[in-house]
Amino acid sequence: MNWLELVGWAGSALLVWSLLQTRILRLRALNLLGCLILIGYNAAVRVWPMVGLNVVLAVINVFYLRRMLATRHDEQTYQVVEVGTDDAFLAHTLRVHATDIARFNPDFHWRPDGDRSAFLVVRADEVVGVVVSHAEAGGVAQIDLDYVTPPFRDFTPGEFVYRRSHLFTDRGFRRVVSPPGMVAPYYHRVGFRPEGDAYVLDLPTPA
Repeated sequence: MNWLELVGWAGSALLVWSLLQTRILRLRALNLLGCLILIGYNAAVRVWPMVGLNVVLAVINVFYLRRMLATRHDEQTYQVVEVGTDDAFLAHTLRVHATDIARFNPDFHWRPDGDRSAFLVVRADEVVGVVVSHAEAGGVAQIDLDYVTPPFRDFTPGEFVYRRSHLFTDRGFRRVVSPPGMVAPYYHRVGFRPEGDAYVLDLPTPA
């Protein structure tokens, strides 16, 4: 097997591996890379129908990657829906993703009580994230859960909850504190500052 065949096999393997990804952004990026490798390989061995196929697939991937990256911070694409802590759909979402939630939020334990607030981040009718918080002394909103479903893990949908500070200031909160023990926190990217073992967002004071 020569080096050119190895390139072809590598491109094919990358294409297959991309289809095993649960994260949409990663799937598209790896699939695009696999297509580009196979375009080069098939052009070198003069298999023009496969060149054409991979060019089309590459263009499709570029289109969707550009759209995903352009809308990842778009409030018209992602909406925040407040739900009651006794909401049946919230309970269903937490139950379906319970194992995955425990991986990233090992200290989270669900109890549906009136002292908590819950928000679903959705894209159209698809749930992409869940944020649950409760009140602490001194006007602190303590985040209990900040969870992103696997397809959107390369994004930060929780930012849409924190960007709308009125969701907290209307309840008298002055600070938001990240969940304890959260694995791979992203808060430094959405305006939080580190404080001890947590991240803190200082909310604006109402005029």
